[in-house]
Amino acid sequence: MLRRISHPLISHPLLVLLCFLLSPFIQADTGDSILPMKQRAETIDRFLVARFESLPAKLMRREGIAMWILVAREYNEDPVVMTMLPGDAHAARRRTILVFMDEGAEGVKGYAVSRYGVGDFFKPVWNPEEQPDQWKALSELISEKNPANIAINTSSDFALADGLTQGEYVGLMGALTNEQKNRVQSAENLAISWLEARTAEEMAIYPSIVEIAHDIIEEGFSNEVITPGVTTTDDVMWWYRDRIRELRLVTWFHPSVSIQRADGAEKEFIDLFTDTDRDGVILPGDLLHVDFGITYLRLNTDTQQHAYVLRPGESNAPAGLLAGLKTSNRLQDILTENFKAGRTGNEILRAARAQAIDEDIRPSIYTHPIGYHGHGAGPTIGMWDNQNDTVGKGDFPMHENTAYSIELNATVSVPEWGGQDVRFMLEEDAYFDGQTSRYIDGRQEEFILIESE
Repeated sequence: MLRRISHPLISHPLLVLLCFLLSPFIQADTGDSILPMKQRAETIDRFLVARFESLPAKLMRREGIAMWILVAREYNEDPVVMTMLPGDAHAARRRTILVFMDEGAEGVKGYAVSRYGVGDFFKPVWNPEEQPDQWKALSELISEKNPANIAINTSSDFALADGLTQGEYVGLMGALTNEQKNRVQSAENLAISWLEARTAEEMAIYPSIVEIAHDIIEEGFSNEVITPGVTTTDDVMWWYRDRIRELRLVTWFHPSVSIQRADGAEKEFIDLFTDTDRDGVILPGDLLHVDFGITYLRLNTDTQQHAYVLRPGESNAPAGLLAGLKTSNRLQDILTENFKAGRTGNEILRAARAQAIDEDIRPSIYTHPIGYHGHGAGPTIGMWDNQNDTVGKGDFPMHENTAYSIELNATVSVPEWGGQDVRFMLEEDAYFDGQTSRYIDGRQEEFILIESE
């Protein structure tokens, strides 16, 4: 059940070459395109080589950071540290200290003040036999490099940039001289920028990851899984969980499946995700909705789509539902047209909502970055329960080479349902290259159709 669509992302000659070299990702059936564990680790390591070659100097110099110190203890890791570990590592080892130092013409160098090695980029600089005190070894490195400033992962607004725990903070500050302590500052912008940045190597693969998620959604919204009048939304939700594990994948959240139907009862928005009629039987004429995501090769997907259960004699959904989906597609266009490098999430939200309302759309926009985390690092563009500015996370600017889950809904009155208001809730992953936005694996523009007996 694979859809074959073109990927506008894969047009640059480098990406074409990468797709050829990594062709196992974009072939055959859903299960056949998923790599064995060893190849997954090797792929992650290739991603890391490219990231360490291209990102530290660019991002540290953009943020004016001379030295960046990351500290994590086993099983209580800084989220940023976890993205820097080799593909065969599941956690930090004991205490892991990673140091990035901008050494001018020689570029940014990486150092590991750790008992165990951490990949190839970080040069080991601690010999416990010669210097038993790990913090003292870090202090000696800092004194040797003498950075103009020292950035650490602390943040009031972004949990993903606040990974330095209290105990490690105390140990780190105890390793610094009083003069060095005055050089310490938050690495918030740098940490978020590292997490949100997507490389050409990652974007050569991302379409196939999103395609897998799309294919699983279509499998679940089919007569292979759903028998109208018998199957419940709870059945479908757990089918999705089982199918993910059958494919040797994991999910970063429990999928939801909900129903809107012509019964005159408009649900509260939050109920469509949390009170999903767990014993509700799927019936002909229902508009189904799924919220679904997977994690693969350390990258995440987040997708919401709709299916319509055909009534006997129908070949498509009623015209009012088709118009509602089209309206939500238009809202997607309005939002992505307002993506501009340097604009904050709040500025994008305000501009998109104003334009949508001008076009007589009833919008709700709650878009977030995606990548290493499902609700990823970067600018928040609205919240489902707050269509005004999001203080802090909404003030972060949009950068080039970043990815977003275009998550939103338009409320539309459906004539065939007696004028009942229906929410058309869509979410598709997209990539912003600094100039334009493109869907990583297309978007839903037609309902998935489920037959009735």
